[in-house]
Amino acid sequence: MPLVLVGRIGRTHGVQGEVTLARSSLSVAELMGVGTFVWRGPRGESIDLVLEGARPAHTRVLARFRGFAGRDEAAVLTNGELWAEAERLPDPGPGTVYAFQLVGLRVETEDGRDLGVLEDILPLAAHPVYVVRGERELLVPATPEVLKRVELERGVITVALPRGLEDL
Repeated sequence: MPLVLVGRIGRTHGVQGEVTLARSSLSVAELMGVGTFVWRGPRGESIDLVLEGARPAHTRVLARFRGFAGRDEAAVLTNGELWAEAERLPDPGPGTVYAFQLVGLRVETEDGRDLGVLEDILPLAAHPVYVVRGERELLVPATPEVLKRVELERGVITVALPRGLEDL
């Protein structure tokens, strides 16, 4: 079963084994619904995890996993990635997709000009920003005015670039 990146694990929080989970497109309830994950470390190691609890904390989520009851045990997970089976993710709803479904799609303008491939999504405070790499790198704001269409079946995101964006 294919695995998809759900988020990145940061530092520990408190003494009860909680870790911060950043850049996750899943809510606390959705994370709890998925329940089982695979942690992948920076050196290629992996650990199967069962989520015991999660709660929101500002722009991140605090998560606690079975077998990692204290700060020292949970510290092992720091700087790792949290992956889940794609089939376990809830349906994002009509007209909505997960961020992982967008990465790798071609990005083009409304007149069909190819801008490159969506390489990353930066979760900034006001709105996400798409990192598009083609002949050059573009930082494209992911706002309703800019994003016109997402066609997963064609593998294309259509955008209307703000005037002057390509001149930066």
